Amino acid sequence: MIKTPSVVSADEAISNVKSGDSIYFSCFGCTPEILIEALCRRGRSGILNNVKLFHTILMTDATYAAPEFDNIFETHTFFVGDTTRKPTREGRVQYIPISLHETQTLFRQKYIPIDVACIAVSPPDRHGYVSLGLSVDMTLAVVQNAKKVIAVVNPNIPRTFGDALIPYSSIDLVVHDDRPIKEVIYPEPSEIDKIIGRHCAELINNGDCLQLGIGSIPNAILSLLENHKDLGLHTEMFSDGVIPLVQKEIITGKFKRIDQGKLVACFLMGSHKLHSFINDNPLVLMKDVRYTNDPFIISQNPNVVAINSAIEVDITGQICADSIGTNIYSGVGGQLDFIYGASRSEGGRAIIAMSSCTNKGISKIVPTLSQGAGVVTPRSMVHHFVTEYGRVDLYGKTLQERAKLLISVAHPSVRESLEKAAYERFKIL
Repeated sequence: MIKTPSVVSADEAISNVKSGDSIYFSCFGCTPEILIEALCRRGRSGILNNVKLFHTILMTDATYAAPEFDNIFETHTFFVGDTTRKPTREGRVQYIPISLHETQTLFRQKYIPIDVACIAVSPPDRHGYVSLGLSVDMTLAVVQNAKKVIAVVNPNIPRTFGDALIPYSSIDLVVHDDRPIKEVIYPEPSEIDKIIGRHCAELINNGDCLQLGIGSIPNAILSLLENHKDLGLHTEMFSDGVIPLVQKEIITGKFKRIDQGKLVACFLMGSHKLHSFINDNPLVLMKDVRYTNDPFIISQNPNVVAINSAIEVDITGQICADSIGTNIYSGVGGQLDFIYGASRSEGGRAIIAMSSCTNKGISKIVPTLSQGAGVVTPRSMVHHFVTEYGRVDLYGKTLQERAKLLISVAHPSVRESLEKAAYERFKIL
């Protein structure tokens, strides 16, 4: 007889959490807010201590990382977002640096054993399956390996296919909630974003298979591809900017060698328009992160174009993408996964695209990385580099040649000082 999970309240479900347990929360639009709220209530009761929490981007305030929960919750994240930057700086959230495709390994191989998985899913279908919706990523690995699975069943969570579908019977406890899924609305691309987008679009050919990161630059790039044909998509995430290109049959996946015709991703972040687009959409194939982000799988498609961004780059091409000096700003994510995958792909191109300066006018192209800055992508793996001042190809270039090329796309106000630094370091004019 197939097991049917028990339906309980959020507080009843969280009463299963004990001191010393390790808890995982599914992320993005599938953040199980009602369970996090219940866990905080249980934490305030004084009966818990040393509970370890694991997550990436939760779309809720980081109340669980407030000072009142010191010694009660110990929070770990694989990616620092808006709500966790301050508690990370203050030491109440601990960052785990790891490439995204390896996160699932931590759970499958029990480097991080999970006692309770707290997830959010769609209602069960007539075949007895629920969908992980917007957050398959490492969540599937956790569900398969956790001692207990608590699921928030929410009718607003879109039903997606692929690895997102799991048996309703694999859940131990169910909590019902019908609150709306939170949207992510990206700002309109700035003029600088549009110029950068144009430079990147010039590197994209008909039939290419795309991976784009998060933010306004990817959206600017997508808006400039309306004259392209038969593009494909294999990425860790996508958002609203993909929708019109699919509807206009610009993204068709016709020339992909694997998952032909499918929009492949492991998590999604966007508006309610995106949620509606992916719901019950057979074109959307949600996969385990060990599939989407494995460089050897990525490279099976020809002409992969991977576009990612950076916080800072030195004149040798070292890419810092996770920190501002010693302060963690985001995370390793999938940047290196896709740069390596695109580099291995037949005809592939790996692109780092960023504005030349911060909003405060500070150059992002520097003689040496800031003290404490982390190298996410080593200079040996950097190919195309783009700013609003142009695009250069660093692949196979000497340190001296790299310095000249990077200086040529730096902000004009800092080129002289960068040239002086390059001369002192490499004895080049």
